[in-house]
Amino acid sequence: MVEQRKKILLLDTGNEWGGGTNSMLELLKRIDRSQFDLHCCFYHNYSRGKGDSIEQVLTALSIPILFIPQRKQPRWAKIGKELLRSLVFFNRQLRLRATQRVDAVWRIQPNARQIRQRLADGHFDLLYMNNQPGSNLEGYLAAEGLPVTVVQHCRIEPVLNRELVERVNHRVDAIIAVSNGVRQVLLDNGVRPEKCFTVFNAIDIWQPLPARAAMRSQLLQISDDTFVFGSIGSLIPRKSNHHILSALEKFSAAFPAARWRMIMLGEGPELSKLQQQAEQAGIADRVVFTGFRSNALEYLAALDVFILASKSEGLPRVVLEAMLLNTAVIGSRVTGTAELIEHDNTGLLFEYGDVQTLFEEMKTLYLDAEKRSFLLHQANASVKQHYAIEHYVSGVETILKNAAHGNSSHV
Repeated sequence: MVEQRKKILLLDTGNEWGGGTNSMLELLKRIDRSQFDLHCCFYHNYSRGKGDSIEQVLTALSIPILFIPQRKQPRWAKIGKELLRSLVFFNRQLRLRATQRVDAVWRIQPNARQIRQRLADGHFDLLYMNNQPGSNLEGYLAAEGLPVTVVQHCRIEPVLNRELVERVNHRVDAIIAVSNGVRQVLLDNGVRPEKCFTVFNAIDIWQPLPARAAMRSQLLQISDDTFVFGSIGSLIPRKSNHHILSALEKFSAAFPAARWRMIMLGEGPELSKLQQQAEQAGIADRVVFTGFRSNALEYLAALDVFILASKSEGLPRVVLEAMLLNTAVIGSRVTGTAELIEHDNTGLLFEYGDVQTLFEEMKTLYLDAEKRSFLLHQANASVKQHYAIEHYVSGVETILKNAAHGNSSHV
């Protein structure tokens, strides 16, 4: 007897192409279609910079996709939020709860009703959500009372409160954490242990890799003796690129004759602030803001040192990619990043926001080629041993296959 494929609706409520999107697509490219009948539900048809849209990519993979159009915030919601904020101005938590209540009425609940209708009409077996509980509340609401298995893929350190944890424990059947650190945050906030599973993010370690020398000359048009720092990611507050620029200001003062560049690859709302900061620091001629680039791997190969200064992460793929490309890594000691980087062995860590230590580590890697070489060797070996894409796909497939509505213990 042929086993029937499990019919899955993947829900993505995001509005931009990030690391979570890339990890999702790596899974969808490789998942066993003989076991899983996949359909996708998105809010936004976002694009990879000026490249392909998510609809185009999924269509090329022969995965059906539907969109739930998002309406603009109505006037009553804006007025209601401002009124509630003014009434509870004295308490930040109350202000947050008040605005969440308004969002629930005009945005979350209407979306939940549409998702619920699609789950029921499509006779789906499983709802698979691609973010974190706080960003997928409508999915939990949509599945309430339906005989549908619910799996959450938590791709970043989650933000949780008691009410949300209660809802998760009540309705989720399995949560996939991308790192042990993310899993621990879930547990520390009260999510039941039997529902939480770690499946590490991973990358394709067999993919063709760009050559460093060629990328430096073709993309950056710089000489071999120029030392190149870099960062890759959305220019948003959470990424804390302003800390990198502050450390670079110290570096420039310490090494006034040094030939160096900083490549900031990405786009986002912080761009103008970062450009202004670079100007005020006197390093604007050394800092290159490239905007979004679809060939990020080629830029990453051209760097001597990659820096990730984020306030929070899940298990950043870009760190794995840097390690595979033999680019040295400095990262903030936060969930996910600190799990990938073993300080002084596979890279260097600094406490989040500690600009002085970040500068010291930049200085170390600039001056000590022997240490940089040691870190590169160790990091490259670690990625190849522990973070191959095949492990990631197999782990997610196992959970999707075995998770059952109302029963987490046997996953």
